[in-house]
Amino acid sequence: MVQRIARYKHYDYNQTKMIPLRFADQIQPGTFEYTLNHVVDNDLNMSLFESRYRNDYNGAPAYDPAILLKIVLFAYSRGITSSRKIAQACRENVLFMALSADSQPHHSTIAEFITRMDDVIAPLFTQILMVCDGMNLIGREMFAIDGCKMPSNASKEWSGTRAELNRKQIKIDRAVERMLKSHQHTDAIDQQPEITEREVAQIKKLEEVSAKIKKHLATEPERLGQRGRPVKGNITDNDSAKMKTAKGVIQGYNGVAAVDSKHQIIVHAEAYGAGQEQHTLRPRLFGIRRQFRAFNKPDTQILKTAQITADSGFHSEANMKMIYRLGIDGYIADNQFRKRDPRFIDSTTYKEQQAKRRKERGYRISRFIPADFDYDPVTETCRCPAGNAMWMNLKGKIEGRDVIRFQGYRKQCRVCPLNGQCLRKPNQQEGRQVSFYPKNGKPESNFMDRMKEKIDSPMGRHVYSKRLGTVEPVFGNLETNKGLKRFSLRGKDKVNAQWLMYCMVHNIEKISTQGKIRH
Repeated sequence: MVQRIARYKHYDYNQTKMIPLRFADQIQPGTFEYTLNHVVDNDLNMSLFESRYRNDYNGAPAYDPAILLKIVLFAYSRGITSSRKIAQACRENVLFMALSADSQPHHSTIAEFITRMDDVIAPLFTQILMVCDGMNLIGREMFAIDGCKMPSNASKEWSGTRAELNRKQIKIDRAVERMLKSHQHTDAIDQQPEITEREVAQIKKLEEVSAKIKKHLATEPERLGQRGRPVKGNITDNDSAKMKTAKGVIQGYNGVAAVDSKHQIIVHAEAYGAGQEQHTLRPRLFGIRRQFRAFNKPDTQILKTAQITADSGFHSEANMKMIYRLGIDGYIADNQFRKRDPRFIDSTTYKEQQAKRRKERGYRISRFIPADFDYDPVTETCRCPAGNAMWMNLKGKIEGRDVIRFQGYRKQCRVCPLNGQCLRKPNQQEGRQVSFYPKNGKPESNFMDRMKEKIDSPMGRHVYSKRLGTVEPVFGNLETNKGLKRFSLRGKDKVNAQWLMYCMVHNIEKISTQGKIRH
């Protein structure tokens, strides 16, 4: 039988091949890189960077800021934030070579350029916004405001108030003292070298941690929250904060943005080192007005002509008062908005399903508080978190205070899927009771009540329904398509600059897909 032998094509690693490459031909019209290159060269005022250089007579020539800005924004569009990887791409990737004209800047040059963007990022963002407005990409009809929480370049294990960090430092010092005494006691005893080296390394590590905490306590002041109370700081990045997300507690920043509804252009954005969003509404509103005042044809009445939507994170009495006093057509939901919607009365929400699963697994579930109940002081009615009506069992005074109390129906509470979060005991016979204390015994309609009435109307629900489709796709694009999973810089100013650069990338992409760049 004849044995078959396979044959392969010949190859030779020593051969050479000349590939003619013209960088201008690599940047094709209709692509993101073409739009980026065109906008930076023709629409941005790069003289903002001139003050950084003093090499007109002496010193080596510097890299053109336009080149550095192009490769950084293009890298962000590809999910690359590391300066070393950006420098590597400039040596290996043809598109990066084309945008940088094969200048191949060092990674330290790129890193310094990025960390100093906080001085010039705001006017650059406004200039990109003016390009969007010139192409009629901004509708000015409705702006949706929301926040996107992302981890920072810091560990939450290094967080705590000054008192907590001080206790931690004392605890570490005591542990080091005990280990040193134990180590000295065992010096006279023959011990394995591996064990001795491990103990010495552990003692050195704990001493470094203690020194780091001491330095933080000596140099950083107590961090205060919006109410003036001490809040947890972070040794690595004291401007970041612990915040709750759907994926658990993170140490990070909250990137807040205002998005136009026409083509999802980000008109204003800022990063905050706080999970709460109520205090960010006012800066966003005045930031929107400030951006439009910078245009060639300033629209100073933008807040009175456009609609403003935001979710329950921005709902507070102070914010609602500001909305009405400024004459803004706002639609800001409260945390009971869905429960009052008749379309969702019989539906099971995701949170209810999650609570049921946690209960089955034996997790401890936090109990509902009065704020979770939908109490209407005008009609003197109340609904429980499950949406069931409650009956009034008391209206009078307790210890000199006016009080109105409601109780759930026994039959409804026994079979309610949320009774584990509501009742003190699973086999409780009576329904849940909840009390409210009207001011001066006269419940009055406040600004929050006026907003509830407005957003519960058919027009209010219609306008608010457009919020989700306006702002959430923007965050989805930044997180999923652009790879913004966490902030790589530290400090509020630098993180805010990185957030604005990503927002610029989003707006430039809109110019590329929705605008008209002359080829």
